[in-house]
Amino acid sequence: MTPSRSSVPATNLSVALIDEYLALGLRDVVLSPGSRSQALALVAAEYERRGLLRLRVRIDERVGAFLALGLAVETSTPVLVITTSGTAVANLHPAVLEAHHSGVPLIIASADRPTELRGIGANQATNQPGIFGTAVTHYWDNPAPEGNDFEADAAAQLARDSWAAATTGHRGRPGPVQVNLAFREPLSGPIPVSAASLARESNAAIAPSSASAPAVQSVPTAPTAATAPVGDVVDIAPTDSGTVVIAGAGAGEHAEAAARALGAPLLAEVSSGAHFGPNLVVAYRELLAEPGFGDQISRIIVFGHPTLSREIPALISRADVTTTVVRSAGADDYNPGHRVAIFADTLRISDGSSAPAAAQHTQRQSRAWVGQWVFASRSITDPAPDELPVDLNNAQFARRQLAIVRESVTRRMLVEAVWRSTWPHDRLVLGASRLIREADQVVSGKKIRVHANRGLAGIDGTIATALGIALASQATSSTTGGTTRVLIGDITALHDVGALLLGGGEIRPRIQVIVGNDGGGTIFDGLEVGSAGATPALDRVMFTPHDVNFEQLAAAYGWNYLRVRTRGEMDEALASSAGPQLIEVVLARL
Repeated sequence: MTPSRSSVPATNLSVALIDEYLALGLRDVVLSPGSRSQALALVAAEYERRGLLRLRVRIDERVGAFLALGLAVETSTPVLVITTSGTAVANLHPAVLEAHHSGVPLIIASADRPTELRGIGANQATNQPGIFGTAVTHYWDNPAPEGNDFEADAAAQLARDSWAAATTGHRGRPGPVQVNLAFREPLSGPIPVSAASLARESNAAIAPSSASAPAVQSVPTAPTAATAPVGDVVDIAPTDSGTVVIAGAGAGEHAEAAARALGAPLLAEVSSGAHFGPNLVVAYRELLAEPGFGDQISRIIVFGHPTLSREIPALISRADVTTTVVRSAGADDYNPGHRVAIFADTLRISDGSSAPAAAQHTQRQSRAWVGQWVFASRSITDPAPDELPVDLNNAQFARRQLAIVRESVTRRMLVEAVWRSTWPHDRLVLGASRLIREADQVVSGKKIRVHANRGLAGIDGTIATALGIALASQATSSTTGGTTRVLIGDITALHDVGALLLGGGEIRPRIQVIVGNDGGGTIFDGLEVGSAGATPALDRVMFTPHDVNFEQLAAAYGWNYLRVRTRGEMDEALASSAGPQLIEVVLARL
């Protein structure tokens, strides 16, 4: 087939742009419907039909953006988000902020009115270029194409520039960028078959295009990789005692390897990706306050972004400790109390070799120091075994077991059951609620894939993010992939209820949304605001009670539904589900 060209500039630009993104490695596109963005949407749909990309469509732009966030988290590859003009673009802002603070690569392709329709009160027209402020590292304002010969090359260059900025644009770290694309009528036309897409379909190599200077306003909003200072490799030697390794969100397995290499206790949050290994200390909150533990710490190594306790920032703020922070992908360097002494891009354990910390797999010194922490932690977190009288007859034993099965579910029981049911081929997403803090304090070490939107620790878009993770993790295999479980509170679930809508033609992944329903925002009961006890005013503006029927909600969106009140029902419910399933777990407020 001979490549053709459409007579509609909007379509030609869309083809050239997406062709180049595909050449760079794009595989996932998320879009919401709209008139001004129709050329981009129709090209994406045609390319999905031809097997060149995976397309996800969501009605709500905020849901779509968080879905893209989940896809990018799982694949570590930029995801293209397509939206129309006006308030549609603003609805992406929460996910863009989370991506910025978590270091997740997103490319926002926002369709816009041409120059002559801006600033005159035209319908659905606002000031879109730079709408995300410093939450994007770079934005481009591309003028409406007119059909000139150079525009395809300019679009390809725009794709290359924005892809590079999304992957390494913030001090060499990934993050979100905005490509604002003006279009004039006609807004779409016949989709041409490009040479690039033909070559890709036949698995032929795609030659890079030679681009003319694009007619586009390019504006950096944060330091780029070229202008940012080069980070250091920091050498650290093991010591006999006094060192602890702290792992926050996004730390990954390097933190666990570093703890073993240093012979240091590992204080790893449940969403860190390092909550496993022989050095793990689960009860770190309690031990930091105990004589002989917290007061003996002299050196701290931090990976990721700790957010789940007040004890960790208080420890780092002490004047008698020295803290080294290994930079994460997020926008801000972690620096509680401005007390961090050293920031490192790479940590190297100095033991006579130059191998990086992640490659160190042997036990080091400080066995007594580590053992002291680990043993004390286990004595706190491991409940004493039930003592069964030796003279129980069969009937008494059966009644006792039945009573255990019929126990009402507690938060600890819930998080331990979800943790126990999740395996390395599964995914676990934890929402911002009491449950993630409960899990952080009690669940044992286990090497599984855990995610939580801890960049800003908001409750926005948790279900949508989990759906993105589920779709990406299950995309390569429909039979051997695991189940994605998302554990959230009822307020977090209600905040993202629109994510339950999976439209016609959309893939329905294996996902369990497990809602711990205690009737409102009980997390505030444990904060200073709730210290005086519940009052009508406190309940109304903080607890925000509700009587939502989750069973009817699940039915409205076509999800399978289970209601859980007891331990036995919970264990049965957490078995793998073939499709989307909402599990409501009834919890007491206290």
